Amino acid sequence: MLKLTKKADYGLIALRHLALHHDGASAKEIAACYGIPMPLLAKVLQKLARGGLLTAAYGTRGGYKLARDAKSISALEAIRAIDGPVLLTSCFTRQGECGQSSHCGVREPLRKIHESLLGLLGDITIADMADEAERSAVEQPPVQEPPRERSLLSGPAASAPRARGHAAGAGLTVIEKL
Repeated sequence: MLKLTKKADYGLIALRHLALHHDGASAKEIAACYGIPMPLLAKVLQKLARGGLLTAAYGTRGGYKLARDAKSISALEAIRAIDGPVLLTSCFTRQGECGQSSHCGVREPLRKIHESLLGLLGDITIADMADEAERSAVEQPPVQEPPRERSLLSGPAASAPRARGHAAGAGLTVIEKL
């Protein structure tokens, strides 16, 4: 099964977050925002900084920023910085051989798939991901507030505690949308 590692997934999430927050953010802020384990995210951010995709500022006001424009950072570059080379099968490594090489009928089709996958990941930028996030936020329906309670009673019985949506004491609570 083809799938991104958790590290690569978290790295892309962090890069997109930083593209949306130009002032930068700390590992703690990003982890809290997306429910990502802080120690793992910190290691991923360090790899991205070593790969030249992020700059790190240390100290009490420390954090991370994109090292260059989000339009110039591809998903492929980020994944490689975190996980190393992206390989579909072992026959695409430098050694390039396996026990089936002499009679393999799928090497060439797999090479085409591999190259297409690399091309697709290379064409998607962090800016594209950030733009998609902004579009999704705009297209989402507004969050609806929960219904509010309104008592049909007045006077002392109205202020008595009662269960939501149930008859309580001498009164009745109605739930309605306001």
